[in-house]
Amino acid sequence: MLQKFHADPHVNPAPDTTYQFVTQAPPRLATRPVVVGTGPCGFMAGLLLAQMGFRPIILERGKPVRERTKDTWALWREGKLNPESNVQFGEGGAGTFSDGKLHSGIKDPRHLGRKVLTEFVAAGAPEEILYISKPHIGTFRLVSMVEKIRASIEALGGEFRFNSRVDDVEITDGAIKGLLLSTGERVAADHVILAIGHSARDTFRMLHRRGVYIEAKPFSIGFRIEHPQSMIDRCRFGPQAGHPALGAADYKLVHHCKNGRTVYSFCMCPGGQVVAATSEEGHVVTNGMSQYSRAERNANSAVVVGITPERDYPGDPLAGIALQEQLEARAFELGGRNYQAPGQLVGDFLAGRPSTAFGEVQPSYTPGVHLTDLSSALPDYAIAALREALLAFEKQIRGFARADAVLTGVETRTSSPIRIRRDDVTLQSLNVRGLYPAGEGAGYAGGILSAAVDGIKVAEALALDMVAQAAR
Repeated sequence: MLQKFHADPHVNPAPDTTYQFVTQAPPRLATRPVVVGTGPCGFMAGLLLAQMGFRPIILERGKPVRERTKDTWALWREGKLNPESNVQFGEGGAGTFSDGKLHSGIKDPRHLGRKVLTEFVAAGAPEEILYISKPHIGTFRLVSMVEKIRASIEALGGEFRFNSRVDDVEITDGAIKGLLLSTGERVAADHVILAIGHSARDTFRMLHRRGVYIEAKPFSIGFRIEHPQSMIDRCRFGPQAGHPALGAADYKLVHHCKNGRTVYSFCMCPGGQVVAATSEEGHVVTNGMSQYSRAERNANSAVVVGITPERDYPGDPLAGIALQEQLEARAFELGGRNYQAPGQLVGDFLAGRPSTAFGEVQPSYTPGVHLTDLSSALPDYAIAALREALLAFEKQIRGFARADAVLTGVETRTSSPIRIRRDDVTLQSLNVRGLYPAGEGAGYAGGILSAAVDGIKVAEALALDMVAQAAR
């Protein structure tokens, strides 16, 4: 029997997944590294640098997570937006208000994802995330985890500065030299990790003005769709639906349309809710989140259409941002200009008529959904592709295109519309030494786990470069 296993190429000894630090900080360093952003990428970069003894300075444009949560709820409950403290900006990043999914399709030969999950468990995540196939945490647990990771970084000599947006960068002879903050302070820095997330449009524009190499990249646009979670459970689990061992069912769907577009489900949140996720006044953006229990009545997911700069927003590297802003402003208008989201029942969307009343499915988005006609919320090619895809998805999940399922618009921030290009070896900006673009905002990750893994990679590269410079 043992010989049989040895002959099977798929059976091998379990790898050593213990993380090994690539270096340690020398006793005296002339400068401290700076991490911009406290999403999963920035937090893991900051934690790793602190564990290696580099005492990083970590800048966050928003507030600490507890204060940020209050501001986020103010938008959801009262329609009051704080542009610097919301679902996108603040300690923990956009992933704090999400399902907390911790699985990814990235290649990870060094098992850096294991390092991430181990640190999350140390910060209070359930130990099951180390062994179940699709781990998730949920929003409430993420909040307390973020605080514990911050405390660990501070205990190791790291420093956090909140309400400190980076308004400008100093670049001399092709190298980063300092950061100018919204507080008026200048932070000297020759090693900076830029982990700003996919919604820091003002920072993207500033970097472009300063000549940092940026290019447009593909992303996706669409709507959120809501169904009864019980319906999804029955379709996926059959007669075993509702069994406590199974929990809430999820799904992953894709359809290639006749017009050459691809429509797919994205960020599916079982037993969750659709949330207001804008960070700019006069805009409406949707996202999805759920708690660890996934016990809310509705399942929701984005259904989105892939778009590309070559086909849909050619020319300027920032053209994708302009398209996002145009669609989000249109959604604000269709929703009534009060941060309610425009919505439509699937049956009416397929028939091309406005909706006037909800059916059995009640939307979860707050501050509210304004029923209308979503056909003008997205470009015509996207509307046509979504209509075709909904009928195709009905063949995979019975009831997916049910007449009273609710569509809510718009979903535009599926990923960053730009990539801040970096060298494949040093991980530094192609044309600014000492600047390390990282994570989802820079176009190198998508989701909590992949962003956190990228944070480890850039922190390692930065640390090795600082040690090499100190030795010269």
